[in-house]
Amino acid sequence: MSDHLTRAEKVLQRINELASVSEDDGCITRTYGTRAFIEGRNKVEQWMKQAGLQTRTDNIGNIRGRLLSGNADAKTFVIASHIDTVINAGKFDGPLGVLAGLDLIEQIIRSKTEIPFHVELIAFCDEEGCRFHTTYLGSKAVAGSFDKQLSDKRDAAGISLGEVIKQNGGDVNNLSKDAIAKEDWLGYFEIHIEQGPVLYERNIPVGVVTAIAAQCRIELIFTGEAGHAGTVPMDMRKDALACAAEFILETEKFAITGKKKLVATIGKLHIINPASNVIPGQVICSLDIRSEDENILSSSCLAIKEMAENICKKRGINLKWGLIQQTKPAICDKGMNKLLVQSIKEAGFDPVELVSGAGHDAVPVSEVSPVAMLFVRCFKGISHNPLEEVELKDIAAAIKVSDNFIQQLVKYKPPVR
Repeated sequence: MSDHLTRAEKVLQRINELASVSEDDGCITRTYGTRAFIEGRNKVEQWMKQAGLQTRTDNIGNIRGRLLSGNADAKTFVIASHIDTVINAGKFDGPLGVLAGLDLIEQIIRSKTEIPFHVELIAFCDEEGCRFHTTYLGSKAVAGSFDKQLSDKRDAAGISLGEVIKQNGGDVNNLSKDAIAKEDWLGYFEIHIEQGPVLYERNIPVGVVTAIAAQCRIELIFTGEAGHAGTVPMDMRKDALACAAEFILETEKFAITGKKKLVATIGKLHIINPASNVIPGQVICSLDIRSEDENILSSSCLAIKEMAENICKKRGINLKWGLIQQTKPAICDKGMNKLLVQSIKEAGFDPVELVSGAGHDAVPVSEVSPVAMLFVRCFKGISHNPLEEVELKDIAAAIKVSDNFIQQLVKYKPPVR
């Protein structure tokens, strides 16, 4: 394990160096298209070039490094994750997969392994979707499913996604040219922290992902009537915030009491023209609903929408319900997972299968390619939080397993699709 520990130290050093690049002092924040994101992206590209990869920035803003096979007509195997973050993030969510993936390719080069496929390392530009309240922008572009209508979406400062793409040297009209054609994919592999407590509680360093939960993202706009806080009687108010607050609590109750395979989260709440002496007239909030069961997700979305409409009707509030995104469950490829399980056993660990409640770039990619994911244990399952932590020995374990996986993949004969 000593060689893997040495390599893990280099991966961790790069993770720490990337974590020093942030929009804010004192915390890690790199949202899509910002100066900090561009600086971090350039740093990752420099490391790719040092490894000897052919690099480029595509139109959406992904950094892509390519290692060519001796067979010019070979298919492409993609190793990827993202380098954007949530606000006040941890340092491992995303970058671990990119930088461990870079180490994996460096090992292929060092060992002079003859690969029967091209390898492309991609640092996706926007998996979290914090700036424009969307997600998977980078991976959708590579998978060929980017919706050009999203270019009109605007951030909190009123800047459109299309403007950001142009400012960063991209062209919305050329996004489709950056996609990897479905017939050219061999597979997709992502190393990622678990973001849950299973591996931590069971004291196991890595696990195999079997599926990724389906997800709905919704924007709700509650419109009431602003008024003077001292003069409008309580029973005559159309308080948009009070309405939103009731909706939030009822949504929490719905997700808990139903005991479904469901989670529901309101993570953003924006009061329009807030003031301490003004009854809130309009409130915008986000709703994130997830389930590994697509039917449960669909029925729950409808039930929560009906609940919101009833609350608004009772309070005299107008509701606008806007579906931002809906994804199906992503099922990981059984053939590649079999190789991954074997790779874990060869590394001396017990294979554990997990369903991911968190979304990943593997979701849009799964529509065009077989996908596989390796989860890595993180401290108490904490993520999207500065307390996010991964031990060096677990990074080393992930590297060892991934080395085995590549060797298995070199000999792998995928089924005809």
